[in-house]
Amino acid sequence: MKKIRYFDYNATHPPLPGLLSSVVEEYENDFYNPSGPTRFSLKRQGKIEEARKVLGRLTGKDPKGFVFCSTGTEANYLMVTWAKRFVKTVAYVSPYEHSSFYQALENAGIPYKTLEGNRSGLISLSEIEKNLKENPGPVFIVHAANESGVVQPLREIGEICRKADQKLFSDVMQSFGKLDIPFSHLTGFTFSGHKIGAGLGTAVTWFESEGTRTAGIFRGGNQENGFRAGTENSPSILALAKAAEIQFSEMESKNEKLLRFRNRIETFLESIGIQIVAKSSPRLPSTTFCLLPTEDLDFFMMGMEERGFALSTGSSCKSRSREPAPSLLFMGFSKEEALRAVRISTGTFTTEEEVEALLEAIRTVLDSIRNS
Repeated sequence: MKKIRYFDYNATHPPLPGLLSSVVEEYENDFYNPSGPTRFSLKRQGKIEEARKVLGRLTGKDPKGFVFCSTGTEANYLMVTWAKRFVKTVAYVSPYEHSSFYQALENAGIPYKTLEGNRSGLISLSEIEKNLKENPGPVFIVHAANESGVVQPLREIGEICRKADQKLFSDVMQSFGKLDIPFSHLTGFTFSGHKIGAGLGTAVTWFESEGTRTAGIFRGGNQENGFRAGTENSPSILALAKAAEIQFSEMESKNEKLLRFRNRIETFLESIGIQIVAKSSPRLPSTTFCLLPTEDLDFFMMGMEERGFALSTGSSCKSRSREPAPSLLFMGFSKEEALRAVRISTGTFTTEEEVEALLEAIRTVLDSIRNS
């Protein structure tokens, strides 16, 4: 089988070595239902509570506020459902959210205004300030965009919200374990285990739980302190906590490597006529979103796959639909331009050899398209 050179970390992070096998082995010997009445179940629940404490220590937030659920989409729905209590007339949302976030807002019946976009991919601070003065409401801003990797200034946005006595919520799926996140400014946030190498099965919503009796979209059980009914996926929860500890401890050295790779990739891409989206904006060191100089994106992606490279055309939930990325349209790109977009995302296991092989493959595939 041909070795896959993986450049799609924003879609999912490969499992950290040995992590999943260790939690499965542990589970085989300690498989009790955390909600059961026996001391064996209480011990299992205690391990989940320890995972909550790990996340509290890493983020500086109250461990009681962490609610474990199944996926990032569910985490966003859970946060929006809880945040609805703060919406009097309108909420404000960035145009760069994951598609699940807009659906969650609509599902909760929350009226919202989408903030303006531009080529930088950054939200206008003055627009937020103006909106909150005219018609106050909570603000929902994704920290790092799934596709472009543009990082929003959450500290500054948080200060604006604080002065207006409004809440700030954020989807930090792409930045958790990758960047320094200003958690102290956030009333709620979401992240997912599979984005940091913990495997599939567990995501997290955090919100200020004091004084909150109910918040869940799933009811009928007292799991997760009453915020999310359903038997907990305890092996996946423990894997998430362990992966988070590893990613936080290695963040600085890893980002130095990934920024070096990103600079090398983008210098090469520009030299062969490929445009980098939001190049001058703060971005994840792992992410390059670019526009190819050809409309034959399908042929390009097939050519890269044939050579053993895994890339993406954008958010994994949209990549099969061949629709233009909504984020690019909000940024002011045309539909034709947006349909030429490719995302390259690196991570923990990316090597210099793989980066060089990627660049050679891109040159070769584009040359074959031009000469066909």
